[in-house]
Amino acid sequence: MNLKRLEYFCQLAVLGNFTRAAHKIGIAQPALTIAIQKLEQEVGLKLINRAEKNALLTAEGEVLYKLATQLLSQVKQVELELQELKNLERGTIRFGVSAMMGSYYFPKILTAFKQKYPKIKIHLVDQGTAALEKMLLNGELDLALVRGDLENSQLRYTELINEEIVAGMVRTHPLAAEQTLSLAQFCQQPLVLFHEGYFLREVVSQYSKKHHLALDVRMETNLIELQKSLVRNGVGITTCLSRILQNEQQMTSIPFEPKIEFKLSLAWKKNHSVSQASKAFMTYLSSMVEPLD
Repeated sequence: MNLKRLEYFCQLAVLGNFTRAAHKIGIAQPALTIAIQKLEQEVGLKLINRAEKNALLTAEGEVLYKLATQLLSQVKQVELELQELKNLERGTIRFGVSAMMGSYYFPKILTAFKQKYPKIKIHLVDQGTAALEKMLLNGELDLALVRGDLENSQLRYTELINEEIVAGMVRTHPLAAEQTLSLAQFCQQPLVLFHEGYFLREVVSQYSKKHHLALDVRMETNLIELQKSLVRNGVGITTCLSRILQNEQQMTSIPFEPKIEFKLSLAWKKNHSVSQASKAFMTYLSSMVEPLD
């Protein structure tokens, strides 16, 4: 059904006169007459009783007018909401990120993004890379920050961060004076680690399995502040990104030898339409790569 003809019909129904309706719409009266005739042909019903001066609705016309006003109102609402999405005045982003990244890299970034786009909602999901990639493939997430060294062929990636993994420990620890640390040395210490499924845990777990080393894991937690508190209190040492310990007074970081790098990429599903809100977020994150590095 032609929406423009419905608009003309509703205007005619309100004004009850072809001349006034045509003037209000901004078209010639013959054009309005033709449009109404075509609408009647389209629906197969007589809609207007054409009196000498007035255009009165038939019973069928009254029914169509009621339905048409509802339909046109809904169409306008759709257009308004789509325009708001286009202008980034609304929208939702389902974003997956690990606990570590969410705690240390993103509070300021997310706050700044929300200040720039206050009406865009961001739903955060905290999981490891494997779980986040699965959620992307299942359509449960729009974007996720995941490990950049294990790429899934069904996802697209853009690298954001490349940072070094270090051993974190209290400054009074016997190994704190070392310039570098091997994974063999690390694995012989009491440990405070992430849960399985997180890269900073897998680095240690895979090495220990390969070399048949039994790990002394005193505590498993994904809570960064709890990890640091346990390490400060001598419960064990941990793996972390070098940035996380930069401002720590009681803790120090020792690089591994050989060096262990941690690449982090923004991922989204291939052949999947990316919303305007998600595109804006992707652009914003990419612009923050230099500050992050």
